Amino acid sequence: MKLGVFFMEYNQNQSMEYDPDKRKLLSGLCHGSIFLSSLVLSVAIPISILLVSEDPVVKESAKEAINFHLNVWIYEVIVGVLVFLTLGLLGLILIPIFYLFHWVPPILAIIQSLSNPNQSYRYPFIFRIV
Repeated sequence: MKLGVFFMEYNQNQSMEYDPDKRKLLSGLCHGSIFLSSLVLSVAIPISILLVSEDPVVKESAKEAINFHLNVWIYEVIVGVLVFLTLGLLGLILIPIFYLFHWVPPILAIIQSLSNPNQSYRYPFIFRIV
């Protein structure tokens, strides 16, 4: 029991040594990169932050952002195929749902990473590939 308390204190002290402003900036940049475009350029930002940063919370945020990018691309292909197969009729329902999924979770992730920089945001309803 005493050993578990030691590890908890060590982890709390370890998270305190990282700069919280830098953590907020890099985590917010990872999650906000989806707004640049849906191209490969927007996923390069979280990949580069993942490779450069030593902060475990920022690395976790970068992994989540990369997973979210990959899921958006997969869902975009699925919605596109379904809209094509139904001659656009299913697009009236699926495209607004897709845009809600594409825009709302990154906004929530940015707000959460700015308000609580010691915890990484986990996107709901995605497959974690990375």
